[in-house]
Amino acid sequence: NYKRIKASGYKGYILEEAPEKILQFGEGNFLRAFVDYWFDVSNERVGWNGKAVLVQPIAQGLAEQINRQEGLYTLYLRGRENGEKVDRKRVISSVSRCLNPYEKAGYDAMMQVAESDDLEYIVSNTTEAGIVYDPACRKEDCPPASFPAKLTQVLYRRWQAGKKPVVILSCELIDNNGKELQKCVEQYIGQWGLEEAFRAWCGSCTFCSTLVDRIVPGRIKDAAEAARMEEENGYHDELIDVGEVFGVWNIEGPSWLEEQLPFKAAGLNCIVVPDVTPYKKRKVRILNGAHTGFVLGAYLAGLDIVRDCMHNDSIRGFMNKMLYEEVIPTLPLDKKDLEEFAAAVQDRFNNPFVDHELMSISLNSTSKWKARNLPSLLEYVEKTGRLPECLSMSLAAYIAFYTSDVQELTEAGLVCRRAKGNTYICSDDRWALEFYWAHKDDSAADLVHAVLTNRQMWDQDLTEIAGLEAAVLAGLTKIRAEGAEAAFASCL
Repeated sequence: NYKRIKASGYKGYILEEAPEKILQFGEGNFLRAFVDYWFDVSNERVGWNGKAVLVQPIAQGLAEQINRQEGLYTLYLRGRENGEKVDRKRVISSVSRCLNPYEKAGYDAMMQVAESDDLEYIVSNTTEAGIVYDPACRKEDCPPASFPAKLTQVLYRRWQAGKKPVVILSCELIDNNGKELQKCVEQYIGQWGLEEAFRAWCGSCTFCSTLVDRIVPGRIKDAAEAARMEEENGYHDELIDVGEVFGVWNIEGPSWLEEQLPFKAAGLNCIVVPDVTPYKKRKVRILNGAHTGFVLGAYLAGLDIVRDCMHNDSIRGFMNKMLYEEVIPTLPLDKKDLEEFAAAVQDRFNNPFVDHELMSISLNSTSKWKARNLPSLLEYVEKTGRLPECLSMSLAAYIAFYTSDVQELTEAGLVCRRAKGNTYICSDDRWALEFYWAHKDDSAADLVHAVLTNRQMWDQDLTEIAGLEAAVLAGLTKIRAEGAEAAFASCL
């Protein structure tokens, strides 16, 4: 709490009292390491002078712990920045309290915030399943089960109180999150028979689709490290949060919003744009595409975590060539912006504080390769008339991963064995696993042909791309004969 922080000798920024300008649905690690951090920095740097009231989206949550600590918690931002190791600590004081709307007092308090003159922003991250229209939710529920229904109640109360419209920043990891949320609110307005004047007022609220990007591991898992931190801090903190140093927030909205939000003035990595789609494509093709592009081959080469891949010249070089020479030329944003984002990716993957396991990234690699890497390959071919060497090798590595010394097909997945000697489980859609099990005895040529002609996998016949079948066969053959590391090195 504030008294304990002061007694501990903490020298950082603390804001004890400020108007509650934000109503935030979600109190988990991500929002506290991202949104609440951004507003906290804005309070310090530009005197924004605002606090967030958090709301538990579900009945189980952190309200009790947050309120016991008067909204305070310690955030560690850890990783690499411009090649240098970074470990920053900051006590976040932008949170005033947390409400549990599943208790009457919490629900009533949420509605009081809805009526407040101070309220400017509503923020949410209620997981991908949070923005869903549930027709079972009723106007009189206290609270309704779904987040969009709760939001509709909050907005309706605000309209009834004659207050100004608000800006709604949706952070859920779905496409067009703000638009989808607005659509759900519109459905409840119709279902509940609410006034047309309220519908018009909601139309004057600014529903923003946003793209958030920061890896947040959350709690300190090592008990000894957590104990050391507490001893250094001089206080007990049940809400310690950990995120990577990198963070970017792209917000789709009107141009005036960039000046109204405090982030630009505070020097934070946030831009307001008419359309976040190009930035979504940048993240999927570069960050996520890099992961899927090299991790399967890297695992076959004997590595286990992402950071170690960045210390391997062949794998790191393969990733960078793929990004800079094959992916970036296909993207619509400014080249300098794309190259800076790609440079940050190497720092992010080389985070000394995060042991990101390759096998965890390997889950559902069929759909991931289709969504993250195939579009870059197709657009590169269309643009240059040539095959991208690294992306073609990446496809070969994907096939190799699913067919490396296949042992058995179990309920858990397809059991394979890598050259290092251990077995591993490919986890994917059942039809994909059954396909690879059925083709486990194929020759390399037959296997590659079967994969590339599988329209269920790719929605097209990839053998129609001139030279791709031969290139993938050559890559698979090299991986099996010389190992994935040598195969990646051959592309450099």
